Amino acid sequence: MFLRLKHFKNKDGSTRSYLQLVENIRVGNKTRQKVLVNLGRVDDLQNSGQIDRLIESLRNFSTKEWIRKEALNVNQTYLWGPVIIFEQLWKELGIERVLKRLLGDTDVVSDYVEAIFAMVLNRLVEPRSKRGVDRWVSKVYRPEFEQLSLQHYYRGLDYLEKFKEEVEEELFSNVKTLFNLNLDLVFWDTTSTYFQGEGPELSMYGRSKDHRSDCKQVMIGVLMTKDGFPVAHQIFPGNTADIDTFRIALEDIRRRFNIDRVIVVADRGMISNGLIEEIDKAGLSYIFGVKMRRSKRVEAVLNQPGDYEEVEENLKVKEVLHEGERYVICFNPFQAERDRIKSEEIVKNLSKKLKEGPKSLVGNRGYRRYLNIQKTDVKIDQEKMASEVKYNGKYVLRTNTKLTNREVAQSYKLLWKVERTFRELKSGLDLRPIYHYTDTRVKGHIMICFLALVMETALCRKLKEIGSTFSYAEILEDLTEIRAVEITVEGKRFLARTETMGNAYDAFKALKIRPPNLLKEIT
Repeated sequence: MFLRLKHFKNKDGSTRSYLQLVENIRVGNKTRQKVLVNLGRVDDLQNSGQIDRLIESLRNFSTKEWIRKEALNVNQTYLWGPVIIFEQLWKELGIERVLKRLLGDTDVVSDYVEAIFAMVLNRLVEPRSKRGVDRWVSKVYRPEFEQLSLQHYYRGLDYLEKFKEEVEEELFSNVKTLFNLNLDLVFWDTTSTYFQGEGPELSMYGRSKDHRSDCKQVMIGVLMTKDGFPVAHQIFPGNTADIDTFRIALEDIRRRFNIDRVIVVADRGMISNGLIEEIDKAGLSYIFGVKMRRSKRVEAVLNQPGDYEEVEENLKVKEVLHEGERYVICFNPFQAERDRIKSEEIVKNLSKKLKEGPKSLVGNRGYRRYLNIQKTDVKIDQEKMASEVKYNGKYVLRTNTKLTNREVAQSYKLLWKVERTFRELKSGLDLRPIYHYTDTRVKGHIMICFLALVMETALCRKLKEIGSTFSYAEILEDLTEIRAVEITVEGKRFLARTETMGNAYDAFKALKIRPPNLLKEIT
């Protein structure tokens, strides 16, 4: 049954509409509409309020409508949106399947697999310690979490550490097929993370990239595809030199993934000439950012003539050979304009402050490099200001690869993904104080972070495939607004879902699944 509007034309050309209750009936091979009740003219029904009264009367005979009206104003709700999305990814990527196979597919093992999923989900949504996760799951709608206790999380870390290599290899095999990835070009980089207190046995004093040489640390290396997809990670003692991690990782990568070519990509300031020589001796390829200022070599490179090749609207490249080394100059015209405006602002501010008195400028490192200081005479150094122009919008890369200039520049741009990877991996360990004091638990915890990174990267990739213009952070924020509410009415249990808000629907579209019904009865 359904309502139908029936329109009739008056003699003066106006129309009148009647509301009818009809049903479809089959007559022979055709479907006809049979009028059950003529409810009356629509304008009369609306003006008299009869439509509203009829709706209210009918609502009393519908359990679902009564619940929607009377019972959705519930204070206690449960997180649901991210659970639905990441559970789908968890299964699509084959993580659940590989864990159950490695651990043994039994009811007892299923609890440990659920604990691992809970820890990964928490890392993606609201990172906490393992004790914090044990409390957090009570606010999440997933019935499978109800049987978990603290020991499941700790034991889950032990299992992850034990089967790390097998999980990574099978996971990447699944991901490679799912996203049509290949390993013709991969990136490797390292970072360090420190511990307060003694730390595990693996932690050692070393060259800290966190500027905490007073603390013990571990080194973490991550292998990524050229598309920015994480493949594997390794953990080293805190005193391991970067070049040693490269050698160990290269050997391990070739053994496990049959990769012949690894390119080390690193930012300016992180690489010394001595390290470059060691990397060359080790037979590794590299793309390094070069320190721009106070370098005669860079000035010589920038002064060489040649035409730029356009890679993107905001990126042009030019190759320069200098003293037997290959350099690629990258130029962003939009950044050059921003740099020019910034320089003009600096000159304005300097001129204003010099009129007020130069003493305050001498100690300002930001301004001092633009000043010519001769005893008591302080003035703007016009020569220095002019020399800054050649740096506007530019950065220089040094490489020993056979990649094209375009590929070198684009490969270096992927470095931010590697750096972001490290921020994700380090976020859990940087929670103070650190709650893990054994190598096994620390390695298991970092593996949780790695799996979370894979899940996030996979979701971003799927969002990109459907052309979503929203960021991962925006999607996740809206997903967390999708809540679940359990309601009991006359002895029956119902599960209600809040509306899909903002950009959350893009996540469902990307994974080709529908949001759950707004209301359903549960047993």
